[in-house]
Amino acid sequence: MKVLLQRVTEASVSIAGEDVGRIGRGLVVLVGVARDDTEREARYLAQKAVSLRIFPDDAGKFNLSALDVNGELLVVSQFTLLADTRKGRRPGFTDAAPPDQAAALFEQFVAEARASGLKVATGRFQEHMLVEIHNDGPVTIMLDSRDKF
Repeated sequence: MKVLLQRVTEASVSIAGEDVGRIGRGLVVLVGVARDDTEREARYLAQKAVSLRIFPDDAGKFNLSALDVNGELLVVSQFTLLADTRKGRRPGFTDAAPPDQAAALFEQFVAEARASGLKVATGRFQEHMLVEIHNDGPVTIMLDSRDKF
């Protein structure tokens, strides 16, 4: 599982002109589920995402987490994080989980994030979405469950 975190001042996701999720200060969390992922990876990365210290303290150092600043999360499924670009000019997605598995693990990730007590908004699985991101910093961090397990 790969998770791309973007620290934001605000963000939203819309589908066909309808606003389906909006947050203030916090994190946009793009989630890509791989074929070999399990609930273990979803749990680990959700907990890591909310507790990673990427918000500045009074001295401007990365010492605070989304939990510490009561940040909000906008979680969006993004299978393209699993793109294989080693050959040719067209990315391959054979490492991405099939839709049923990916949807279940995405929902597990969202449930774990919500269990933190933070406000969590989401996009819609397998929908074409427009995501508006006001990246703060900019700060963008990639988490990969293969780095842990």
